[in-house]
Amino acid sequence: MEQLSEKFDLIKSLSLKIEGRKYLKVFDPFSDELIAEVLQSQDNEIKSTILDSHKAFRSWSKETAFVRSEILLNWHNEIKQSTDSLARLMVREQGKPFEEAKAEILYGASFIKWYSEEAKRVNGEILPSPYPERKFLVKKEPVGVVFTITPWNFPFAMFARKASAALAAGCTVITKPAEDTPLTTLAAISLALKAGIKKNILKFIICDRGRVDKICQELCLDDRVKKISFTGSTNVGKRLLSSGASKVKKFSLELGGNAPFIIREDADLSFACEQLILCKFRNAGQTCVSANRIFVHEKIFSAFLKVFLAQTSKLKVGNGSDANVSMGPVINPKALERLKGFIRDLLSNGARILLGSKEIYGENNLVSPIIIECDNDFVKAFNEEIFGPVAVLYKFKSDKEVISRANATEYGLASYLFTKDAKAIEYFCDDLEFGIVCVNSGTFSNPIAPFGGVKASGIGREGGSYGIDEFLETKFCSIKL
Repeated sequence: MEQLSEKFDLIKSLSLKIEGRKYLKVFDPFSDELIAEVLQSQDNEIKSTILDSHKAFRSWSKETAFVRSEILLNWHNEIKQSTDSLARLMVREQGKPFEEAKAEILYGASFIKWYSEEAKRVNGEILPSPYPERKFLVKKEPVGVVFTITPWNFPFAMFARKASAALAAGCTVITKPAEDTPLTTLAAISLALKAGIKKNILKFIICDRGRVDKICQELCLDDRVKKISFTGSTNVGKRLLSSGASKVKKFSLELGGNAPFIIREDADLSFACEQLILCKFRNAGQTCVSANRIFVHEKIFSAFLKVFLAQTSKLKVGNGSDANVSMGPVINPKALERLKGFIRDLLSNGARILLGSKEIYGENNLVSPIIIECDNDFVKAFNEEIFGPVAVLYKFKSDKEVISRANATEYGLASYLFTKDAKAIEYFCDDLEFGIVCVNSGTFSNPIAPFGGVKASGIGREGGSYGIDEFLETKFCSIKL
């Protein structure tokens, strides 16, 4: 760990001991080893952080799009050169396998590159005026200081996706990384500073769980902070909205999911199972777009089960640093206890375990894949985000039935469909009440397309031109000549 810290100046400086100061302890989720202690931001530093960011906005927002573009591209290049080091750091603090961590770094970097280009594509309009003596112009301007709050499950990608779009738009950014996984984000900021992004343009706040609500409320209520971008649970998102309501604060919220994964009777079973495993067990099931409710047509259920059990049994669970590991630990003991609660509820409602054990011992926070068949839509696992490697299967008889059951949730982030029928694809794409419908694939995220949900899954979009629009204001200029 010392060698990784040495590579990133910011982590190194924040690890220096200062008498009387508090430090955030970071643990390896597999070994429970203390891997770092990072200097926390003091309460009296929050206002100065906001002030610095507010002052820096005046100059950064006036930079040409070409200057911002070049600096972001430099940041992208620094990250690409440090991909392996960033991935190893992520494995230590988050637990996912090395190749998965590496894929996340490259995925996050693709957003920085995209927004380095998108910075030059923020266009206004000249509108036809109904008055001969007037010109109508529409301008796009950066909103101002942006506060981003990022999750522990994707500590690099979620930060990069938000920060790069905001910076490209001309905003300054204050970010608060997750308490479990601050190191990867700090390493990315260290590389941003090296690439030419000045420290007051991209700032950070480090704090433990006990101070999160107080600090977030302070930023929500500060008039100089114009926008909040948050990825996390729906409950926390609602609290943030409530905190910022009195200031009519702008929000982008990427919240919880309850993704249906629908396999029709005409689907390619082997391929559907392969994609389901990728979707369900990536990051030990700890993703907001993970397959949460797996619907399989009753006519193919037995054939599907045979393939799915065989393929899932091959997954290797262990330390993310070890070669050939398919799935690392869950993030902490609290996550383990939550999974136990889901399983107890499922079994008490007549569900049947088809793979794995009802006893989750969780040594090293490891949970082997568990597959459960359930005939009850009123269990917790049907209505709440599982966020772990527990796959719950439900049979269905018709398209109309499964669409109704898929939509029977307060969430609406991602949904999945496997079929060869073109008419069915059109029907499902029209009627599924989700921000994302992914057909015949278990993955969809990329820097070009909009990512976001409907209902209680959030507000706004990230990615593509839609992502940079979230950080822009539209100004109408009526000019009498």
